[in-house]
Amino acid sequence: MNLGIDAISKDSSARLFERARAVMPSGYTRNMLVTKPHPFYAVSAEGPYITDADGRTRIDWVNNFASLIHGHNKREVVEIISQQAARLLSATMPAEWEVRLAELLVERIPSVEQIRFMNSGTEANLIAIKAARAFSGRSKVAKLEGGYHGQYDLLEASYMPKAEEWGDRERPAVLAHNAGTPRSLLDELVLFPLNDIATMREILMRHASEVGTVIIDPSGLSLGTGVYADREFLVALRETTERLGMVLIFDEVWSLRAGYNGTQGIIDVTPDLTTMGKMIGGGLPIGAVGGKRDVMSVFSVDQGEPKVKHSGTFTGNPMSMAAGFVAMSLMTPGAFDMLAAQGQRLAAGLKRALVDTKTHGHVVNRGSMTNLLFTESIPVDYRDLYAQLTPAVSALSASMPKLMAVEGLHVLRNMFVGSTAISDADVDQTIAAATRALTAARQA
Repeated sequence: MNLGIDAISKDSSARLFERARAVMPSGYTRNMLVTKPHPFYAVSAEGPYITDADGRTRIDWVNNFASLIHGHNKREVVEIISQQAARLLSATMPAEWEVRLAELLVERIPSVEQIRFMNSGTEANLIAIKAARAFSGRSKVAKLEGGYHGQYDLLEASYMPKAEEWGDRERPAVLAHNAGTPRSLLDELVLFPLNDIATMREILMRHASEVGTVIIDPSGLSLGTGVYADREFLVALRETTERLGMVLIFDEVWSLRAGYNGTQGIIDVTPDLTTMGKMIGGGLPIGAVGGKRDVMSVFSVDQGEPKVKHSGTFTGNPMSMAAGFVAMSLMTPGAFDMLAAQGQRLAAGLKRALVDTKTHGHVVNRGSMTNLLFTESIPVDYRDLYAQLTPAVSALSASMPKLMAVEGLHVLRNMFVGSTAISDADVDQTIAAATRALTAARQA
């Protein structure tokens, strides 16, 4: 039996999708990749470029949903993965790489005095909720209406609710995101709107005897929306949670890439716990929960049974730890400055493209993350975003990733996620390609 790379077939994306449909529901493992008539199947990648099964190479502005901070096949990361794979793939014993990555993150992230590792951002948020509940002694959790925190059914509730089901702004309805979610679980969640300080405070004060945990992505509503949190709102949220004795969790699985000290370092707001993932694994699966020593003490076994028991077969595995340490070590303050300059260059070019093609829209940029929006104005919260997604806006938004794919760009949800592999020439090529895609959209 041939088990090598040369055993991979030369099937096209269309043919691979036919095979996938026979063995996977609708042919997919990740819903966020669903596209018509079929997805592009990746074959290889190098630096900022990814090549599909049809032989088409594109500039990758997805970077596996922000996990590839250095793009594809960064030499130093590939070398350490190869060396570690030959030495030790996984074991029940801890390895030094776990300590080294923990030391690096504790040194960088303001809120993190101690840390624990797991295998995904979803798992990190799930474990963080357990820790916060154990520390606060209150079971209910509060999050943004429309906020995204992975596949944990408690936190994915009301991720994309429909307008007819919202309820009052001061008392948002908690709605299941998936069929079968128990009502008893939904009753443990409280919602509040983004960027509305008065309503946020009123809701949290009303539920102060039950809510012990508040979770929010400090960069904004959820990936791909371009709806960002105002610093004033986050400052007020920190003050309110402290006053009410609630544990504040910053979900920085996505937003940690905003700067050397994460988004919390940029805005100078320090939560009690921080969840991490994506970029800290160097391209391999990872998650982490870190925070203040007193909150993290719920995991401690020094005094006997811990309040929160946490383990996992691949938790702290040496492959992810080694790749993550090397990738994060390469992310110096200068590297973050370069990514921010790259994002500004891209944003300026996309704004010119909107003007040149007479397309109504907005470009929202934060560091290495840039969003192309076609709404009437830049939304301030979920309900504002939903109201602005008219049929025309939704149709244009849905068509652009396909049109950009034709022009040599790999973009999902009109969101551009940068990497250190992308050059100024790649940015300029992207702007030109996006301009052609916008022109094609207007002519359609």
